[in-house]
Amino acid sequence: MAARAVIRFAALLVAAMIIGAAPALAQTNDPNLTQTEIDCLNRGATAADCIKRDTEDGSGERPGAGSAATNAVFLPALIVDLFPNPVGGGQAPLPTPDPRRDPASGALPPPVPPAGATAIQAAAAGGPIVSPSDLVAAEPPRAVVGDFVPDEVLVTVEGDAVQQIAASFGLEVRSQRQSQLLGATLVRFGIPDGRPVGVVLAQLAADGRTLRREPNHVYALQQAATIVNYAFERIALDARGASGENVRIAVIDTAIDDTNPALSGVIADQFDAMPDVPIEARDHGTSIDGLIAGVGALKGMAPGARIYHARAFEGGKSTMDVILAALDWAAEQDVRIINMSFVGPKNDLLGVACRNARALGIVLVAAAGNNGPKAPYGYPAAFDGVIAVTATDAKDGLMQQANRGAYVFLSAPGVEMVAPSGAGSDVVTGTSFAAAIVTGAIANLLHAAPDRSVDWVEKALAATARDLGPKGRDNDFGYGLLNIEAAEAAKE
Repeated sequence: MAARAVIRFAALLVAAMIIGAAPALAQTNDPNLTQTEIDCLNRGATAADCIKRDTEDGSGERPGAGSAATNAVFLPALIVDLFPNPVGGGQAPLPTPDPRRDPASGALPPPVPPAGATAIQAAAAGGPIVSPSDLVAAEPPRAVVGDFVPDEVLVTVEGDAVQQIAASFGLEVRSQRQSQLLGATLVRFGIPDGRPVGVVLAQLAADGRTLRREPNHVYALQQAATIVNYAFERIALDARGASGENVRIAVIDTAIDDTNPALSGVIADQFDAMPDVPIEARDHGTSIDGLIAGVGALKGMAPGARIYHARAFEGGKSTMDVILAALDWAAEQDVRIINMSFVGPKNDLLGVACRNARALGIVLVAAAGNNGPKAPYGYPAAFDGVIAVTATDAKDGLMQQANRGAYVFLSAPGVEMVAPSGAGSDVVTGTSFAAAIVTGAIANLLHAAPDRSVDWVEKALAATARDLGPKGRDNDFGYGLLNIEAAEAAKE
């Protein structure tokens, strides 16, 4: 028995010596390594040299990795053995935190290690790695796409480990709140040392206490109220200096939402020409008034102008008697301009009313109509002495639905513009809105020189318009695109 024991001991000793002489196998936590790369590492080469030597094209990139996106953020090459072989023959390997697992799978995050724990102690306790300098990238390097705050990341966290995570990764807690929709604490971490956002995101991915990690992307509203309406640029009106202060303007339209912030302090008075008809719609009139003299974020062409608003339409319809009542009321308010963003058949009563209003020194502006190139003339726009306005887009193209004819006087922006509406704001299109742009522009001319006559206004607008169609006045664009800067400089 003793002899057999000695023989067995000797055999074990020889085996141990043989194993001890063999090279140690490389250890890595990178799940993306191919078997060829692992074998290469086991031959004792460095990670960088090995991967470069074993790529198919010698470019230093793994096959199928693809090219980096512009401005991509990459982690430095970093392979660190954080989990050495356990001491003792029969012990199981120490557990490795797996931050790639989906928290929705039900797996609990590892417990938080005690203060001052080393990386190995944290791993042995099943906890996260606490030293950012020792991290292995648990996610592929990220190319951060889109605008984002350059020194912040957003992270969702379970439990009360926010301050510990900040200390572990050298971050600042700039804000945190419990999100009902996200079901976790949302933390906005600041990066005080200039590390790229992509690097910090990959470092945080190795910590099981973090659930989701994202850049603090910047979003922009697509109907942003802070964007100046493109009409200012197209008609050469400086938005910063635009003003219709003290110019009195009448608008005959639908009812308005006078609680809209864009109309704050804009409406001088209102008149209901159809009091027996319930009010259902307020959008169109609100947009017209806002484009003319809106204030605040949705600035109109002539802020400071005083709007006298007559409600004469409901359901998009009105009658001649109602419109005439509104015109009479407008004339009684001693207004300088009347905006009529509506179209109908020729009516001699309306023609007489318009002629007499012009004789009182009132500039009349009307929509040319949205009924197509073969539609009959639209009135009141087609009456002599009324400025008929058609609509163009941001590239000065004619709105396809616009009426055509010799009565078209002027072109102005009226396609896909942001304007106030009963619901707040909306994108509007039509000759109605182009007429409002012209009304506001004329208010600027009258603000600068209140004594300017109707004749002067008409002649100045016609002489300075930028020709868009065939040379000279034409049936599509009239005299051309309104140019308020040139009109302002026109000689008296």
